[in-house]
Amino acid sequence: MKSLGFKACCILSLAVSSVVYAGETGHYVNGVEGIKAASVPPPGLYYLMYNVFYNADSVMDQHGNELNIGFDASIYAMVNRFVWISDHKILGADYGMDMVVPLINTNVKVLGNEDEQFGLGDIYIEPLILRWAKERYDISAAAGLYLPTGDHGEPASPGKDFWTGMFTLGGTYYFDEDKTWSGSILARYEIHSEKDDVDVKPGNDFHFEWGIGKTVAPGLDLGITGYAQWQISDDSGSDVTWDKAVHDQVFAVGPEAKLFIPSLKSFVSFRSQWEFDAEDRSEGYAMCLTFIKMF
Repeated sequence: MKSLGFKACCILSLAVSSVVYAGETGHYVNGVEGIKAASVPPPGLYYLMYNVFYNADSVMDQHGNELNIGFDASIYAMVNRFVWISDHKILGADYGMDMVVPLINTNVKVLGNEDEQFGLGDIYIEPLILRWAKERYDISAAAGLYLPTGDHGEPASPGKDFWTGMFTLGGTYYFDEDKTWSGSILARYEIHSEKDDVDVKPGNDFHFEWGIGKTVAPGLDLGITGYAQWQISDDSGSDVTWDKAVHDQVFAVGPEAKLFIPSLKSFVSFRSQWEFDAEDRSEGYAMCLTFIKMF
């Protein structure tokens, strides 16, 4: 089975950004796709459980300088994803759909104050997944919607209080006939709605993820992954109190290991990534332990 990718941890975007003099951030959390990020598995039913840990003790201003505000954020999410890929064809691609249900615990400290919340995050529904699998490359495309199902209003609240449409396009290329070497690129574009409780509409975001992997033993892949994210349009609304023209960005890189267990029809993967060159947002590191079960 090829990598499912990870639209799930997208739910984990840092709600605390607005508390520390930065603008709103979107739903999708970068860097959780990993090796063969743009490859979708063959027709079947799949259950995935992502365990995501994020920690940051720095917040950067618009110039990439750290703000001295006593900031610390720790987030854990157990994200449940249910995926169905059919053998029905659309434009020559296998058609599928999925749903993501996250449970999130967030602890935030800033300016001497602390807030901790646990609860259901914003559910993600993806009614369109397209999978093209060729001899030396894979292509995937998808479209989905974040629903504002999580509680909101506090610094550590799991919900964002707005809707987000997300569009995905990517590809994986295999450098040798045996497919032991792979390179993957995956792009996502987020379009956000206005918030329900205040007159704020976050700017749209572009995400770019990549991974290079090598099969070093039967069922075992090792590699390096990374991401970049840019806000590409201004925040808007009468309740925006920050500089609307300031756009956030962040980059990261780190290693990954992925193991297939044939007797269990399951995958286990572990990924760790360190952020750098962040602007107008937090800067930290993330770890993701993923279990994938095929039925």
